[in-house]
Amino acid sequence: MKDKPLFLPGLNGLRAIASLAVVFSHTTLALGTFNLNAYILGEGRDGSPQGYRLAEYGVTIFFVLSGFLITYLLQIEKEKHQIDIKKFYIRRILRIWPLYYLYLFAVLLTLYFFKDELVSFYSLIFYLFFTANIPFIFQFAIPFLDHFWSIGVEEQFYSFWPWLIKKVQKNITLIILIFIILQNLLRLVLWYLYPFSNSAVFSVVNRFDCMMIGGLGAILYLNKNKLFLKIFDNKYAQFIALSILGLLIINKYHLNAIVDTFIISIVTLTIIVGQINVKNRLLNLNSSFFDFFGKISYGVYVYHPLIIFYCGMLLKNSTIISPLKYALVYSSVFVSTILIAYFSYNYFEKPFIKIKSKFAVIKSASSKFSYNE
Repeated sequence: MKDKPLFLPGLNGLRAIASLAVVFSHTTLALGTFNLNAYILGEGRDGSPQGYRLAEYGVTIFFVLSGFLITYLLQIEKEKHQIDIKKFYIRRILRIWPLYYLYLFAVLLTLYFFKDELVSFYSLIFYLFFTANIPFIFQFAIPFLDHFWSIGVEEQFYSFWPWLIKKVQKNITLIILIFIILQNLLRLVLWYLYPFSNSAVFSVVNRFDCMMIGGLGAILYLNKNKLFLKIFDNKYAQFIALSILGLLIINKYHLNAIVDTFIISIVTLTIIVGQINVKNRLLNLNSSFFDFFGKISYGVYVYHPLIIFYCGMLLKNSTIISPLKYALVYSSVFVSTILIAYFSYNYFEKPFIKIKSKFAVIKSASSKFSYNE
């Protein structure tokens, strides 16, 4: 039992929901490339196609999940040993970089052969060094790489986060809480004083607070903080969180995007606690269905913009009757993305994951069947 890997149930379920929400949202936005109406599902209150914000919600879920899980492992490592920063970064590199750069190369080839477009070195440099959030904010993103902004933000966050967890010995929960409050206050002030300015947009794109909320939750959960568990680990909290998540999925809930980020982070953290502490769980996300999609979720997230593009090339001039064409577009994008992510996971990513496991200080499993992923 001593060598039994750590497994937190239900997290793959949340990964699955988040990744599929992003694909659905981006497919809906791209319906125009298929000569279809992007507003087929209706128009949101902000004028955007209904379903558009599912991508934003999905990314927020990813951020909170990442902050929770990595902080959970770092905190256990800190208590049992001493955090090995070098091994931490080797693990990050082996899990994130191979697929990241493979997809980047595929995009450059696609732009050259199918769009006769050469990418400037100035633009490319931001993607090579995980600062894709900069071209995203200033609107000079390379086609098919808009979504890389979130990977950039996450990698930037982890450039300092393990150091903070390692070095701070006292009042770490208070320090993290102060950072969360300050970032949210700054976001509100910037949007109130300078709405839609670059600084205001940056404050929303920078989601360090989402990952900090996940990290703070992990520390409080591990420390068995009574107030935290009283608020988050009960059936009422689970019901409210799942209800909000359900309303998000069917597009019946929307507040200002600035507030959404904080609310969805809290909702995600609540569901995480409910999943890993099974006694108050209302919905079981720890099933083989969710496990499958959760394991390939990184590939689903990375590959889907190119899949949408290639499906658009094949289907945009299709003469299929309109209602059937919508079904064909969504099914083609989803099936193709899932298949490519599946093969990528098993035949490209797994060898790096196996190497990554050799640098794990705390053995962990992302599912019932696999380790250190």
